[in-house]
Amino acid sequence: MIDKKILTSLVSAFGASLCCITPVVAVLAGSTGMASTFSWIEPARDYLVVLTILILIYAWWDKLKPKKDDIECACDPDENGKISFWHTKTFLAIVTIFSALMLSFPYWGDSLIKSDKPKVVYVDKSQLKKISINIEGMTCKACEATVEKVANDVDGVTYIKASVDNKNAVVEFDQSKTDSKSIMKAIGTTGYKPVSYVDKDGSHKVEGIKLDKHKDMKKQTSSKCGGGKCGAGRCGAGKCGTKKE
Repeated sequence: MIDKKILTSLVSAFGASLCCITPVVAVLAGSTGMASTFSWIEPARDYLVVLTILILIYAWWDKLKPKKDDIECACDPDENGKISFWHTKTFLAIVTIFSALMLSFPYWGDSLIKSDKPKVVYVDKSQLKKISINIEGMTCKACEATVEKVANDVDGVTYIKASVDNKNAVVEFDQSKTDSKSIMKAIGTTGYKPVSYVDKDGSHKVEGIKLDKHKDMKKQTSSKCGGGKCGAGRCGAGKCGTKKE
């Protein structure tokens, strides 16, 4: 039977990396719907990392410390003189290596999803548009690679570069083939949240993955605005960009 200390370290190490592993696995499997399943674990990641390290340190200390002859333990040899594999240093070493790989996944996981093959797209330069999408939830290189992968798969996207430090993704795309809304919807399937984007006309907020309707409201008639479409209920105040009749 596996020692409880080792089992706890395995669970905590795996849990600490789930928030980064799941989106990558989902994209690789072509099932982005499961990408955000474990995003709620992210706030607890640092605590799980510390817990894993402490447990492993204690497990090794307990394994290497001198044993008293008058104390029997689960690692004592059986009637055949053999020690259970689950209580050997070899198994603990395997667990330690596995835990190290899981805890460091955010730093090397991007290599699983990145592609060295360039994307070739022929576009009319007059149709190119560049925006910067502000994204919440990215915490590592694997997160960047996941966002870049799904956005790059959108037909019409010619360039994408995500940044954890800047909490955004700079995207260039062909307006005749796609738009900002489609790109943000794609990013939203990863579990990371696109909250707004910036283009040459300024900043635009979004609700979830839906674009803000501010520009559309400017085109509405005063009668529609009077119905509260602008959210102010006062057309005369010019909130919707039209005058009260």
